[in-house]
Amino acid sequence: MASVRRPWARGGVVALALTLAGCTAPAAVSPARSAPASSAASGPAAPGPAEPDPAPTGLPAGFGFWQLTRSLGPGAPVRLTVLSVAADAHVRVTGVHGADLTRADTVRTLADRSGALAAINGTYFDIRTGHHHSGYEGDPIGLYAEHGRVLSEAVDGRPALLLGHTGGRLEARVAEVATRGRLRAADGAVRELDGVNRVPGRILGCGGTGGDRLATTGRLQEKPFEGLCTDPDEVVSFAPEWGGDTPPGTAGSTEALLSADRTVLRLRTPAGGPLPEGGGSLYGIGTGAAWLRAHAVPGTRMAVSERITDPAGLPLPGPVVTAVGGSARLLRAGAFDPAAATLLGPRREPRTVAAVTADGTLLLIAVDGRARHESVGATPAEAARLALSLGAVDAVNLDGGGSTSAVLRGRLRNSPRDTEDGPVRERPVADGLVVLPGAPAG
Repeated sequence: MASVRRPWARGGVVALALTLAGCTAPAAVSPARSAPASSAASGPAAPGPAEPDPAPTGLPAGFGFWQLTRSLGPGAPVRLTVLSVAADAHVRVTGVHGADLTRADTVRTLADRSGALAAINGTYFDIRTGHHHSGYEGDPIGLYAEHGRVLSEAVDGRPALLLGHTGGRLEARVAEVATRGRLRAADGAVRELDGVNRVPGRILGCGGTGGDRLATTGRLQEKPFEGLCTDPDEVVSFAPEWGGDTPPGTAGSTEALLSADRTVLRLRTPAGGPLPEGGGSLYGIGTGAAWLRAHAVPGTRMAVSERITDPAGLPLPGPVVTAVGGSARLLRAGAFDPAAATLLGPRREPRTVAAVTADGTLLLIAVDGRARHESVGATPAEAARLALSLGAVDAVNLDGGGSTSAVLRGRLRNSPRDTEDGPVRERPVADGLVVLPGAPAG
């Protein structure tokens, strides 16, 4: 069972076949030129258009790195940076977030801080330029789990990349997911947990645990939606990874401060403020606050669980240690999922794609865009076909646009841009996937 709890105590083969069965896309993907892979040189480099260098040397067994350019049609080159991790590679792949969940960092900073060999950006996040920014740019939108800890709940029904290990081998897969949170007080009272590490009452992406309503209309919204939902009656869990003060609460809010073993230390009304050293909190608003006042008795323990499930709430097969949520599934069993075109729109954009091949190899693909003469990006269907041309059978669209960033040995290897033909610039992001040296355990 893929039950992920949040304890507070502490080279595959690249196939370049371009007749892509099962994909319905407007333009065929045909080869333009294949660029040599980047250099193994280390050390920081000023951001700029990534240039192909001699092939890297000394990479761990089973880990590969490629950069190549393809054509989507006349005057439409597209440049890919690919990290490849075989199931038996002598590396570990995990999620990492910024210094804390209130702040964002560049992918290069995430890689440097974790000692990673390579890294790529991960989930969508509460970016400060968004229409509904809550003030916490390090907050992932949708599922995010690292080292077996759920740090952000799922947008129910959306796909995610799931990573685990069995017998020292990487198990990578793409699946539609949900999360189910639950609280149990010492007196036996039980309540659902609405969210993890986010502003209570504000649900970006909607489709969460009961009671979410569109901020614009007040209509009940049980499915994901590209916008903001609200819920006046919630309990949200904050973990030590949050890192800063919890959000200031209204007069009726209540927060149960918890030690590392989830003993209730005291209640704080209104909610908001520093977390206990090594501990966390349960933050209630509306009926959630009333429940905490009635059942979170200082000196007693609260049982807090957050499970990753399928959309129906059933257990997922296989281990899940890292989970990174995306916006749309691009490939399902080798075929383009047409729902991606509806969810993501028809535009060519920079994209970050996580994919899995038939033999279990993990592909992390950065598709550059917004550069008319260098790389134009890809539509969802084109991104699916590009992934399929690299051998993928399942793929999910992660955060893209100016967030799309790939790092190898301390160097930015692609060309992220915020605007069309704009300067190359590294955007701070909430989290990423890193490739660490050393064989995985388990």
